[in-house]
Amino acid sequence: MDLLLIIIGALLMIVGIFGSFLPVLPGVPVSWLGLLVLHLAPSVPMNYWLLGITLIIAVLIYALNLIIPAMGTKGFGGSKAGMIGATIGLVVGLIAPIPFGVLIGPFVGAFIGEIINKSNSKSALKAAFGSFIGFLASSFMEFIIAFGFLILFLYKLWEFRNFVFPIDSFN
Repeated sequence: MDLLLIIIGALLMIVGIFGSFLPVLPGVPVSWLGLLVLHLAPSVPMNYWLLGITLIIAVLIYALNLIIPAMGTKGFGGSKAGMIGATIGLVVGLIAPIPFGVLIGPFVGAFIGEIINKSNSKSALKAAFGSFIGFLASSFMEFIIAFGFLILFLYKLWEFRNFVFPIDSFN
């Protein structure tokens, strides 16, 4: 049972790392599920403080991941229409069967939102660039946290290796 839960947890951690760059998958929450599954293994004691703190971090990062591209649009001079366009573009980019739709969607959405808002093409392009920078920043932030959860997973696995893998060769 321990080995099965550890394998499932490790797979969730790997999916979480990939999810930090593929917005179709919520990277950090999936990585947190990997930590939870590890702690469900009978040989790894449940640490409610660790799971609680990492859950708060996962929820916070997930919320920021949705907000930062719109903040990037606003930070580069975009209007509310550009922020809404970036968000709609992100959703369309996720659904659209085009390569790199997730990268192109927020950019095009912010640009169209600014054009609709009667901005000139130069300021619309600047706001769209801000959306793209915001998306890259949020993906990088999510990757760092998901990687940190992976390090925590490996540390906990190593800490209880004698209980998880009761072999004398580790001594």
